[in-house]
Amino acid sequence: MKTIRGRLLLMLVLFILIPYFLTVVILYGVTKNSVEKHELENSRAQMQKNAEELQQYFGDLVDLPYILYRNPDLFRIFQHGFKDSIYLDQSSMEKSLETFYLMRKEIRQLRFYIARDQESFTVYNAIVSTRKHKPDVLREKPVQHLLHSKQKYIIKPPHPLRNYNNVAIVPQSDNTSVLTIHHKITDILSGQFLGIMTMDINLSTYSSIIEKVEQKNGASVLLIDKYNHVMYGSDRSLIGKEVPASLQRKMDAPKSQENIVFSQTLSGPLDGWKLVKITPSDVLFSNVRKTAYTNILIGLGVGLLGLLMIGFISYRITRPIQELSDKVRSIEGGKMNVSFNTSRKDEIGHLETHIQEMMHRINHHIDREYKLEIENRKNQLRALKSQVNPHFLFNALQSIGAVALRSKAPRVYQLLTSLSKMMRYSIQANQWVMMKDEIAYIRAYLILQQERFGRSLNYSIELSDQIMQLTIPSMIVQPLVENFFKHGYEKTHQAHLFIYGTLEQEYLYLFVENNGPPLRDEALQELRKNIYASTVDGDFPNEHIGLKNIYDRLLLNYGPNASLEIDTLHGKGFSVKLSIPLSEPTDGKEDGHESFNR
Repeated sequence: MKTIRGRLLLMLVLFILIPYFLTVVILYGVTKNSVEKHELENSRAQMQKNAEELQQYFGDLVDLPYILYRNPDLFRIFQHGFKDSIYLDQSSMEKSLETFYLMRKEIRQLRFYIARDQESFTVYNAIVSTRKHKPDVLREKPVQHLLHSKQKYIIKPPHPLRNYNNVAIVPQSDNTSVLTIHHKITDILSGQFLGIMTMDINLSTYSSIIEKVEQKNGASVLLIDKYNHVMYGSDRSLIGKEVPASLQRKMDAPKSQENIVFSQTLSGPLDGWKLVKITPSDVLFSNVRKTAYTNILIGLGVGLLGLLMIGFISYRITRPIQELSDKVRSIEGGKMNVSFNTSRKDEIGHLETHIQEMMHRINHHIDREYKLEIENRKNQLRALKSQVNPHFLFNALQSIGAVALRSKAPRVYQLLTSLSKMMRYSIQANQWVMMKDEIAYIRAYLILQQERFGRSLNYSIELSDQIMQLTIPSMIVQPLVENFFKHGYEKTHQAHLFIYGTLEQEYLYLFVENNGPPLRDEALQELRKNIYASTVDGDFPNEHIGLKNIYDRLLLNYGPNASLEIDTLHGKGFSVKLSIPLSEPTDGKEDGHESFNR
């Protein structure tokens, strides 16, 4: 992310969003542990409290039959039976039974079994039924269990209300679920078995105590006796049945990903019983999740506000910076007329104002240097033309040629023709020509020199047809041939001139060499210095203006890829190497109106 906008976004993510969501995760974990600990403590405390209430409630229920021992009339019936009790007052006995029945509102039905007479009667809705001979009572499974144990009572799991004596006072439509307590009546002094009192208890009272444990929706509570019967359950279908295996497995795993199980073992009258609470983890930690979701939503809101902030900052700050950057890139690409907004009063406006002023100065400097360079090039070309293009002699040469023919001097006419060709070619000194035309001009020049120096002048030109068809600036090779005569052949009359060229790797290499006297090292270095010096550096010797002019024209037309190299031939001659790229020349290509592109 190299842009300012990208960096702002990265900073938002690194320093705001990521720390915030890490805080939410940590806060969720800490809150979850805290809530879990708090819920566990609350649940255990509530379970303990409800366990004590249940123990107290059932303690009162199992102690209730002991009132019989304090009622002489009722206890005398158990001792002597109805027939042998000389003190039996039927109305008083029924009133006592009614009073006993009404002592607890949860009592649904009472059954009294007199062992002496093997008779049984019930009390339902405060109405005492008639007595019936019921010897089978002692054969009932719960009663059998009670008789063969040292216990004073036994609590039977909930079941539908039963009409023990098939009496009319108990309607058939009453299918209320009741919990039954069988209490063994014995003689306190002798320990003799006197009978059984059975109490059918409505589940509503003790279920209301248990239901206090259900503090949250989704939590379930079970009251299980020591024989693994469900004495009460949030799922009413389980009441009176054994604990299902699936539910047992759930209770055997106190803490899992789905549920948390709280279990309280009871004592006293409910010895061995368990009060169990199963709370789904989703319910227990719902508040924690709500808090976490709220924090996440707030975090998303913060992130959205951050994005809006970045958008605003991008529009107000980074966008002008981006526009300024684009303008600078345009300047780098060569566009020098970029417009700047100088109306801003902030730092961006200050930068644009100074960049605009800098561009004006640069354009003014370039314009001045450009004009100076053009004028300098024109002056150099004029100097070259003044040396190699004596146009004023052209008409005179034609006249002399006519006189030579009339005087029967064909050799003179031939020489004048060669000179005339040179004059015509020199008129194109600022144009582009084919290599073959340049070589034709050089051959005409050499014909004149042979006439001057005789047949001792030796030269060779070896250029392929492909090279001959190439286009080059005119008068780019001829000054090198002229230098051969001026600085080499005129001094010894023995040097040999070589002109040849090669094409290699998108370059044309032209060589003009002679085996005349070499330059000393000092003179060679001085010549190189003069040739490669900048035009604006000052004056340079006129005797080397030809080489200097060739080098500058190469740079002018081909740019820095072109070159001119001078050297000696291992200390025995002189060599000039022109390197000309075969690609399209620069826009500064010479024509009748020279243009230069820096």
